[in-house]
Amino acid sequence: MRILVVGAGAVGGYFGARLAQAGRNVDFLVRPARADLLREHGLRVRDLDGTVETVPVTAVTADTLTPGYDLVILAVKSYGFDAALKDTAPAVGPGTAVLPLLNGMRHMDALIDRFGADRVYGGVAMVQTRLGEDGEIVEVGELARLIYGPVSDTPVLPLEEVHAALDTGTFSATAATDAVQELWDKWVFLATMGACNCLMRAPIGRINSTEGGRDFSRAVFEEAAAVAAASGHPVPPRARERADRMLGDTTSQTTTSLYWDLTHDNPVEADHIIGDLVARGRALGVATPLFALADLHLRVYETGRT
Repeated sequence: MRILVVGAGAVGGYFGARLAQAGRNVDFLVRPARADLLREHGLRVRDLDGTVETVPVTAVTADTLTPGYDLVILAVKSYGFDAALKDTAPAVGPGTAVLPLLNGMRHMDALIDRFGADRVYGGVAMVQTRLGEDGEIVEVGELARLIYGPVSDTPVLPLEEVHAALDTGTFSATAATDAVQELWDKWVFLATMGACNCLMRAPIGRINSTEGGRDFSRAVFEEAAAVAAASGHPVPPRARERADRMLGDTTSQTTTSLYWDLTHDNPVEADHIIGDLVARGRALGVATPLFALADLHLRVYETGRT
């Protein structure tokens, strides 16, 4: 199976490197400067103990992209999604499946509109990595898991084949029977954590250990859960219990990449993770005042960066 990984950042770089190490036929679609770096130095992954692995990879750019891929894994930040979708389109043939590893649901709507539901998979990536200053992938935690499944009953590429390609033993790989629900479950959790971190400018443990903090984090979660329920994807008990445990922790130093970007003067995925949740709530008549405040906070931040 020919696999194209779009993006070689913290998510795409990590999972793509692990697939390449397992002998999968993987190309990376990246910008010219990143392509030159990968061709010269390979893709470097720094693990938790500081050891750096160098993985030889094949890098391609949009102007050299050709058809013939079986699976396209989209792993870009949401603010780069539109450009990535345009660059990727030539690689998506009649029998190509597209597996995005973005958060939220806006990208799913766009991919289904562009390619049709039978060529789109839902994908959830859970990995604790960051992109280092010199382009290496830096592990900051042990979590590395992919969950994926088709959104159509008649996918052009069967789930068994996708699972066989991704289940390499180098990370946790799970074939899902309801990938859309998995996406909603992660979105509710991630948006809640991100909104809490960004509004309070603190890890979740510090928020919850302060008087009134747990009431706040619980209220943020319930807003997101209400939007999910009104959209036809209520948070199931198991996911709710897991979220309650993690979002209610009083000692955890957990934050999100949204918070990391906010506190490091980087562009943020505000529209995709927070803004779209507010917009869907508004359209469905679900009040989200705390998320609306987080959305405003992040938009003011973005205005200050321009």
